[in-house]
Amino acid sequence: MGCGVDEVVAAFHRVAEVITAHRDELVDLDRAIGDGDHGENLTRGFTAVRASLDEGEHGSPAEVLKLVASTLISTVGGAAGPLYGTALLRAAKAVPDRVELGPEDVAAALAAALEGVVARGRAEAGDKTMVDALVPAVAAAERAVGDGGDTRAVLAAASAAAETGARETAPLVARKGRASYLGERSAGHLDPGARSTALVLGAFASPGPSPRRTPGKECEG
Repeated sequence: MGCGVDEVVAAFHRVAEVITAHRDELVDLDRAIGDGDHGENLTRGFTAVRASLDEGEHGSPAEVLKLVASTLISTVGGAAGPLYGTALLRAAKAVPDRVELGPEDVAAALAAALEGVVARGRAEAGDKTMVDALVPAVAAAERAVGDGGDTRAVLAAASAAAETGARETAPLVARKGRASYLGERSAGHLDPGARSTALVLGAFASPGPSPRRTPGKECEG
C-alpha cells in the first residue's frame, strides 16, 4: 500500500492542524529576521486548504496537490505562497497518473518540489531558506528508497532530515530574502521557512488524527 487520495487529503488536514498549532512560533521566528507574518500567512492559507479539500471529491493524489497549490498561491501572502505553490505543482507533475503514491513516487515528488523551490526562489543550500530543510529531506528519502523502505519509512526519513536541516539554519547568515538584509545579525535564529517545511513534512509522516481520518487513512508501506 501507499498514499492514495484519501491519505493525501488526510495528510493535508494534519498539515493545517500542525501549522495552526505552531502559528505563534512561526510568527516569532519570522519577526526575528523577517516581516513577522509567516505564521499568520500559512495559517490562513492552510485554513483555506481545508475548506477547499472538503468541497468535493478528488480523483488522484496529483489533483489534491494541484488544488492545495492553487489555494496557497491565492491566499498566502509574501514569498511563502508562490514557493509552496510551485513546490506542490512540481510535485504533482512528477506523479501525474498515480492512483497511489509508493516510496519511489514520494521521493520523486519531493525532488521535484525542491527543484521548483530552487527555480522560483533562486536559493541553494546554505542560504538559510526552506531549501535547507528540503535538500536533506530529498537525500534522506532517496536513501530510504534505496534501502527498500516503504512509503511510511520514506516519509519518516524525509521528515527527520528536514527537522535537522531546519535546526541547522540557526547559525547561518541569510543570503536570500528579507533576512539577508540583516547580514550577520540573521545568525542565531532558525529560518521560519525551513521550520515550516519541517512541520509540513512531519505532518505527512505522522499517523496522527485529523477530522477526515478514519482507521487506515494514512500512508502505508
